Amino acid sequence: MRSPDFPPSKAVGRGAAWYRGDCHIHSVHSDGALTPEALAAGARAAKLDFIATTEHNSAAKPGTWGHLAADDFLILLGEEVTTRTGHWLALGVAPGEVVDWSHRPGDGRLGESLDQVHRAGGVCVVAHPRAPYPSGDFMFPLPGFDVVEVWNGLWASDRPWNADNEATLAEWGRTLAADVRTGSWRPAMGNSDTHLEGQMGVPHTVVLAEELSVAAVLAGIRAGRSWIAESADVEGSFTAHVDGRVAGLGERLATQGGRVEVRAAVRGVPAGVVSFHTDRGEVHRASLPDDGTGAVRWTTTAERSAFVRIEVRHPGGQVAALTNPVILD
Repeated sequence: MRSPDFPPSKAVGRGAAWYRGDCHIHSVHSDGALTPEALAAGARAAKLDFIATTEHNSAAKPGTWGHLAADDFLILLGEEVTTRTGHWLALGVAPGEVVDWSHRPGDGRLGESLDQVHRAGGVCVVAHPRAPYPSGDFMFPLPGFDVVEVWNGLWASDRPWNADNEATLAEWGRTLAADVRTGSWRPAMGNSDTHLEGQMGVPHTVVLAEELSVAAVLAGIRAGRSWIAESADVEGSFTAHVDGRVAGLGERLATQGGRVEVRAAVRGVPAGVVSFHTDRGEVHRASLPDDGTGAVRWTTTAERSAFVRIEVRHPGGQVAALTNPVILD
């Protein structure tokens, strides 16, 4: 029998599939305006398969979320660790577990909190590292963190709390170029940071998981087998091909010196523009065709590119989707 205290760690789901989820939300139990029931309803309306609870510096209370899970809807337990010098998400913590938030840069205590999350099988995510308010700028070193939230809330707006996603994406892209070659790169993810009505799922992360479970979803996020969409209206497929071999996002493709064809198929972005990015920056740009396929292709070699990732933008420049890289060996 399902316990109403805490959500189960596994849902029935659709087996191995792409699942959509929002891992940064707040309810009335911290500084959000919505009840857990309203958030769950909003997630379903946004066509999400999973969410993570991330109240500020507190654990989910018994009986708050368990009754809202379902066979096709997974709820992960988490926390937004809110310090004076940056915020980060602890995803996949145990029921009732609280991660300490009193650490500061240079005091030697951050590692203890990161280790606590990792021991539970969880993932540590740098949250909105360029947010324009006190404590919004992330000041901690990145080693020890697993993922970077490069897209938080609306891509751009005049709201005074809106994160500078463009700056975060550019910074992540620069570190990616160096980190891929050392094998220590950190995948990107996107979340809504929902506090108010109408924010859920804008954006969210689309994850390839073996099943709809906490462990499988976190494994997909940790490995970068994912991309970010502004809404469920945006659909995409992103792969790299060479001599009959295929690799997807977050995977490695053994090129053996062959010519790599990178394929992107995107729907739901009228008049959109697709750009391909490597360790040399943006290397190709093309408009999405209006033939219904949304298919764009580009070729490269491992000698010229250590990886390739993709951005999809609206005509005005705002991002509609962006991906983690395919690594080229």
